[in-house]
Amino acid sequence: MTIRVLIADDQGMVRTGFTVFLSSQPDIEVVGEAADGREAMVRTAELRPDVVLMDVRMPVMDGLAATRAILDADGPKPKVLILTTFDLDDYVYEALRAGASGFLLKDASAQQLAEAVRVVASGDALLAPSVTRRLISEFARVGPRRPRARPADITERETEVLTLIAQGRSNQEIAEQLVVSEQTVKTHVGRILAKLDLRDRAQAIVYAYETGLVRPGG
Repeated sequence: MTIRVLIADDQGMVRTGFTVFLSSQPDIEVVGEAADGREAMVRTAELRPDVVLMDVRMPVMDGLAATRAILDADGPKPKVLILTTFDLDDYVYEALRAGASGFLLKDASAQQLAEAVRVVASGDALLAPSVTRRLISEFARVGPRRPRARPADITERETEVLTLIAQGRSNQEIAEQLVVSEQTVKTHVGRILAKLDLRDRAQAIVYAYETGLVRPGG
């Protein structure tokens, strides 16, 4: 299946470079571009891409506001991959709360760009270890927004898996720690997302910390 991508960045050279490379990939199609957040919102509604590459700092409407607007709109929800210059950017926490599925540094290689698009399109979160650490430290500062509670339909094993997801562990790492197959972990992750009505792992991380199910250092 071809992954349809919209590129939102106020720098024309960046958009052109991303478009040229991604268009050369057999499984990716660039369906449109946007030069600011408002245009990104309009073009997303028109073109219904699977993934939006979203720069944070843009005129008219910034990437965070555009992400919120796109994911709050009716209809199919694209995955939003935030483009940023710094991996410890203050935008990390708010972007994930807005619904972004991951982050990509602008100095990433062309191959990393293509792989990032595939990762978020598949429903996985793209969070570099340094981004995960930044996110966890922010949750430690603000504390949970809701009291600790485990939904009745989340099993003890699923809670274990959710805890490890929130710590930034990959499926392979979770499988090794729990001594189960990677496919079993994938099944648990799918059930967790379905039961909690979450889009992807990024949302699962936010949910785990904001409900107090997982606590930094815990």
